[in-house]
Amino acid sequence: MEGNISMDIKVNELNDKNLMSIRHTHIKKKFTFLIIILAIVFITSFIVGRYPLTIEQLLDFFIIRHFDVSKEIPDVVETVIMNLRLPRILAAVLVGSSLAASGAAYQGIFKNPLASPDILGASAGAAFGASLAIYFSFSHYGIQLSAFIFGIISVLLAFIISQRIRTDSAVALVLTGMLVSTLFSSAISLIKYVADPFDKLPAITFWLMGSLSGMGIRSVKFACIPIFISLTVLYFMRWQINVLSLGDEEAKTLGVNTEGSRLIIIICSTILTATSVCISGVIGWIGLVIPNLARLLVGSNYVYLLPATMVMGGTFLLVVDCVSRGLFPVEVPLGILTSFIGAPFFIILLYKGWRE
Repeated sequence: MEGNISMDIKVNELNDKNLMSIRHTHIKKKFTFLIIILAIVFITSFIVGRYPLTIEQLLDFFIIRHFDVSKEIPDVVETVIMNLRLPRILAAVLVGSSLAASGAAYQGIFKNPLASPDILGASAGAAFGASLAIYFSFSHYGIQLSAFIFGIISVLLAFIISQRIRTDSAVALVLTGMLVSTLFSSAISLIKYVADPFDKLPAITFWLMGSLSGMGIRSVKFACIPIFISLTVLYFMRWQINVLSLGDEEAKTLGVNTEGSRLIIIICSTILTATSVCISGVIGWIGLVIPNLARLLVGSNYVYLLPATMVMGGTFLLVVDCVSRGLFPVEVPLGILTSFIGAPFFIILLYKGWRE
């Protein structure tokens, strides 16, 4: 009798291992497919624009640049690729990946699939910093620095206030984040009201709509370091996000320092959001829709969910940017397009979840 029970246990364990191996292989194929899609969109993005390029011109440029082939290419092609397209494409991948990863991290630690990168006020704070800098005629890089600083300040303010509230720490942080976001949004409205309607107001309004127009390689370099560090930290803390998504009691039982881990994740997510907003303006819906779409594709395990979210976020913003500069006679701000695409798509996701 005992031998039969032992045999059944071994068979069940073997079946579980086989199922896990099959699932891992299945998800690995999906992730490979996502990488291929990103690569295709990345290459296609060089071709789309006001000055269209061909695949032959693109290949000629990179071959000549890296292998010193004795063949000349037009200066305008090099200018378009190196000064216009490449910085913009890299920025789209960085911003899309950052906003999507930030949204996924917030959804995990707050156990709420409707959480987004602006839940603690980082986007509103960064937008206020940029609006203030534009109002006082700061330089382009001064605007970016001001947006980054105020994005960090807004989350710090929400965190400090939440420590004074005697309730669940996660709930208090979300509530204070909403209050801080409302405060900075009101301040933005005040700046727009007193700004010069012929000069400063259009600049503030356009910046708040989100755009990668005029992106330079220096801005990309400025954003690379904080984004790379924050994404790396979140990547290696995927299992902590998994545990925190189960609840504080379960996390403590498993030996996780809930307060410390949550604080590190919030800091990294805040840096990602503030850095993204400071170079691209306010681009909504990516951090809300993309993690939920990735969850449908690879499941809720952050070991797979976070990398998939990063890849899908970068791909999505690249596609939206191509539509913005290639489909319309004038360039449409990215925030408008992401709202048009994200809102209906999210309604479909909600309906699908309700049906299931």
